[in-house]
Amino acid sequence: MPRMPRMPRKKPSPEEIVAELRQVDVLVSQGRPVAEAVRTIGATSFTYYRWRKEFGGLKVD
Repeated sequence: MPRMPRMPRKKPSPEEIVAELRQVDVLVSQGRPVAEAVRTIGATSFTYYRWRKEFGGLKVD
């Protein structure tokens, strides 16, 4: 059976990143572990902490 080619992943916009960071914050405040909350947005912990460093202080209009 031939392998299907992978679809290229679209880089999320800054607004999408801030929304996903906020979603992780909500899940963590509800008592979920950070690693589990990060998995729900489909990111790695490395990506999550990089996004926090770059976009952590931004607000969505």
